[in-house]
Amino acid sequence: MFDAVVFAGGGNRCYWQGGFYEAAAHRLGLAPARVVGASAGAFAAVYSLLGIGPETRARVIGACDPQLKNFDFAAWRRGEPLCPVGPLYTELLHQTIDAAAFHRLQQMTDFQVAVARLPRGLSPSLGAAIGIGAYQLEKKIFHPVHPRFGRAIGFRPEFVSARALTDPQLFREALMASSGVPPFMPVTHVSGQPAFDGGLVDNVPVDPVESIEAAGGRTLVLLTRVYKSIPVVRGRTYAQPSRKVDVGQFDIRNPGGIRNAYELGLKDGDAFASALGR
Repeated sequence: MFDAVVFAGGGNRCYWQGGFYEAAAHRLGLAPARVVGASAGAFAAVYSLLGIGPETRARVIGACDPQLKNFDFAAWRRGEPLCPVGPLYTELLHQTIDAAAFHRLQQMTDFQVAVARLPRGLSPSLGAAIGIGAYQLEKKIFHPVHPRFGRAIGFRPEFVSARALTDPQLFREALMASSGVPPFMPVTHVSGQPAFDGGLVDNVPVDPVESIEAAGGRTLVLLTRVYKSIPVVRGRTYAQPSRKVDVGQFDIRNPGGIRNAYELGLKDGDAFASALGR
């Protein structure tokens, strides 16, 4: 039914996408030739395509604990990461994507991970701060599905194809970079240069599917926010949560919020498939 699927970023909100895909994929016969993901949406696409959502969520929910700190200043003073979510996500990627899973994914679809490159002349710390500020400002004022400020100030999109990689570690690094929002996540290099959250250019990375749409194909775009105004694009269907997904993007203290995001996704995916008569 859909030739390509796009997974928008959104941190923990992306567990809504996992529930949606789990509920709708079989009923819709989803077997996309291309899948594109940004930030945590790229990871949601991985476990959704591989059909390992239940065990992945069990790991994540099991690691969340209200006693943890999202910002651990005592650890930071000891030279450890300020935000524990970075090391936890690194471990999760290793647990989820081994060589066998990586090769399955390569054979299954043309999987592309969205990363952002900094404007020339900016250091990683300054560039990331400017990019995050521009993104948050535009979302707050204009609330667009596809932001423009990042491109306007010089951030450049880049898409890492899983099929072009020879090692699952390179793929894990691309996924980590696509979520690279300091101080929450560490700065990660892709092809020898620092790469950052794909959302600093566009949190809904549709560039790689535009050629499919132009050729008459159909694409499904899974958002993680609720938008008042959705673009109308020939061949493209946007799906968004039926209500706000109430969980912090990088919150490791709220297992219930992640579970609720997933359950809302199940409900919305089932409703979406029903509306299409499947």
